[in-house]
Amino acid sequence: MKNISILDEAKNAAASLAGAAANLFNPTLRLGVTGFSRAGKTVFITSLVHNLLHGGALPLFEPARAGRIRRAYLEPQPDAHLPRFAYEDHIAALTAGEARHWPKSTAQLSQLRITVDYQPQGFLARRTGRNRLHIDIVDYPGEWLLDLPLLDMDYATWSDKILKAARQPSRKELARPWLDFIATLDIRAPLQEQTARRAAALYRAYLEACRANPGHFSALQPGRFLMPGDLEGSPLLTFCPLPAPEGSLPAASLWRQMERRYLAYVRHVARPFFFDHFARLDSQVVLADILTALNGGAGAVRDLKGALASVLACLRTGASSLLARRAARVLFCATKADLIHHESHERLRAILALLIEQAARKAEYAGAAIETTPLAAIRATREGTAKRNGEELPVIIGIPEKGEEISGEIFDGKTQAAIFPGDLPDDPRAALDGSLHGALRFVRFRPPLLAPSDPLARTGSFPHIHLDSALQFLTGEWFS
Repeated sequence: MKNISILDEAKNAAASLAGAAANLFNPTLRLGVTGFSRAGKTVFITSLVHNLLHGGALPLFEPARAGRIRRAYLEPQPDAHLPRFAYEDHIAALTAGEARHWPKSTAQLSQLRITVDYQPQGFLARRTGRNRLHIDIVDYPGEWLLDLPLLDMDYATWSDKILKAARQPSRKELARPWLDFIATLDIRAPLQEQTARRAAALYRAYLEACRANPGHFSALQPGRFLMPGDLEGSPLLTFCPLPAPEGSLPAASLWRQMERRYLAYVRHVARPFFFDHFARLDSQVVLADILTALNGGAGAVRDLKGALASVLACLRTGASSLLARRAARVLFCATKADLIHHESHERLRAILALLIEQAARKAEYAGAAIETTPLAAIRATREGTAKRNGEELPVIIGIPEKGEEISGEIFDGKTQAAIFPGDLPDDPRAALDGSLHGALRFVRFRPPLLAPSDPLARTGSFPHIHLDSALQFLTGEWFS
């Protein structure tokens, strides 16, 4: 990568060596959970932890199925400088009876450690007393995830990429105020701070409009423009893409100063995020909300494909060594699978596999295991059938969120409904060619209201789709 130095690599190698030594006697699995806005990262972590803590229904998770899990419990996280994942708050939100609601989306990097005591299978593990695994779950805001491709781009390359995307028909109107403003600028003139602030503010408004657009665009950079945190108002966030100049420019020019701020952002924001957290993972989950992208049309799906490819290209995947810690297993999940009937689950997985096909080949070549799966970390619906015009249709049943709409019907957030969202195509390429326009409509549902007979009351687990197989793929080999 262009913005990675030899010193960075040396520090990463030293950390990998120290981690490998510690794992000989006290194994720790670092599990990264990432994804784009509204993909369900918080719900995924909350359900995974809750099912482990309370012995949930996880039949495809071999250690649980075989009865080898003795107990699971939360412990203080290893990185005390990071915020703790607010697990208890999220459980309270999901189980608040009539007031229940989905937890708030990830707003910052957070961490949680769950420790599992288990009965090992291997002879060496039994002789050395390796019967405890720490799982450090690291949650990344989806917006920050999109900064990783910046590590491989200089300012001119990045600006060209962003400007081309902004001029596409699906984004042009959203970008018009910003594009019109920068068209009036003299990039050779000395930088005026008010001009730079105005340009950055208009660019940020464009990104926010893209995120709020029904098309649900995913590839929005830089991530901290949408979620600035403690960088609000900093010169690190006071830049934007500009057209590449012809010939040389003075150091004080607007273009050079914008370039300087971009490089500072990469150096002080994107690069530390990569090395301090992203490059230290053993397994990685990438969550993608394909159904919402399908609601937005083929343009939104193609945008999601590009974003997923950019992220996968930045992951350090393959077999770990003493000097290089890498994500040996990467699981891509098409979330909210409970919004469609199980008959369409394999079709949903096929669309996801198509979106990551080219990028996944490179990761597999490096030695990483790549899997795709439809997933609902917490199942908010159940399945049924309904008759329409004498035809029996597979439907999903649940309580749509207040304000959701289908065919002119607006739901009140209290009334149960049976919905036929449409069938996903047999050919996944239809998701990219526009032929599905108007054929599908997926609505959001409220969290399930759990009665005494439901799994949460009986065993402490949330109902889910494929959470157990996801857990097996990501962690199973660590319980040998």
